[in-house]
Amino acid sequence: MSQTTAAGTADDLMALALGGGLSPLRLGGRTLLPVVQGGMGVGISAHRLAGTVAALGAVGTISSVDLRRQHPDLMARTRELPPGEAATAAAKRDIDAANLEALEREIRTARELSGGRGLLAMNVMRAVSEYGPSVTRALECGIDAVVVGAGLPLDLPDLAQGHPDALLLPILSDARGVQLLVRKWERKKRLPDAIVIEHPRLAGGHLGAAKIADLADPRFDFENVIPQSLAFLRSAGIDKDIPLIAAGGIRSHADIARVQALGAAAVQLGTPFAVTVESDAHAEFKRVLAEARDEDMVEFTSVAGLPARAVATPWLRNYLKAEPRLQAKAHVKPRCTLAFDCLAQCGLRDGLEGWGQFCIDTQLAAALRGDLKKGLFFRGVGALPFGAQIRSVHDLMQRLLTQPQPALA
Repeated sequence: MSQTTAAGTADDLMALALGGGLSPLRLGGRTLLPVVQGGMGVGISAHRLAGTVAALGAVGTISSVDLRRQHPDLMARTRELPPGEAATAAAKRDIDAANLEALEREIRTARELSGGRGLLAMNVMRAVSEYGPSVTRALECGIDAVVVGAGLPLDLPDLAQGHPDALLLPILSDARGVQLLVRKWERKKRLPDAIVIEHPRLAGGHLGAAKIADLADPRFDFENVIPQSLAFLRSAGIDKDIPLIAAGGIRSHADIARVQALGAAAVQLGTPFAVTVESDAHAEFKRVLAEARDEDMVEFTSVAGLPARAVATPWLRNYLKAEPRLQAKAHVKPRCTLAFDCLAQCGLRDGLEGWGQFCIDTQLAAALRGDLKKGLFFRGVGALPFGAQIRSVHDLMQRLLTQPQPALA
């Protein structure tokens, strides 16, 4: 797509959204389509997907987790890990350095692909051990926005202190979390530029609830958390417009219109973008997600100790059968099985009984390759806009922004 064509397409999509009664997202002085592409690791949302979404005038997001897997030269440099504790420490340094180099490459290439349109974000999980260095490097590379979930990013304003123009977007799931974070950030003289409200009963991947039994708690419903959060922001006298972005189970124009009527400024989607032509994952990965139905998914406790939702693949079914036995034998490992600590706390490495007992990086990397026998395929609930079809990002955006015409009598 040429730069001229992309610009025209972005304008056409905005006209489509406005004509369908949707409001644009105003963020960072820009007027954007009210659609945010969610960050998906390992490697699902890299430069190709994020850059394409941004080129169409929306928010494209790169996931920071283990980005070296998108770069064969960096994988070749870090694939063979020598045994021994001292050697493992050196290998961790090499892998972390490779991931930061990959992060730089991904931002640069996504920026070229976007042509300066839309907005580019970097999603960094608070739960990963390299959270701080990843945020810092992304900001140094000029990323437009940093999005942080999988934990309360109370220190994000500190990490971004030297980058006042960068947009900071925490991911939260209820009004209490919004209130706590905003109050803590106020003391640091910085407020969120937007807040992603992610519904744990509807989203895929790691979910913002303490345990699986909490997923159905009505405090997470958009009908509750969006008005409650807006009421808090008004009552607190916040002298800043902080858009709320609803995430989880968004699949149609009607879904976007519904949450905007509740007061949300935009929506965030993951799974529908993961199965597009431009998704950075293997074709088999896209097929598995596209063909999965809600009854094919399972909720379980992840290695990070959080509830998670994924497709019940052969690997996941076998793991869940063995989980009670594995958890009963949980014990502290002398080192990470991959020689680097991808999570600050890991059920497998740290011997945490009741947490997941598998290497999440290994299983997500297998999914990226399309390995059905070994992969962990995260997915949100709800039928996809094109069913099992793999369509382009442009087709998806057009479908989401088009108001369906009433059937003729």
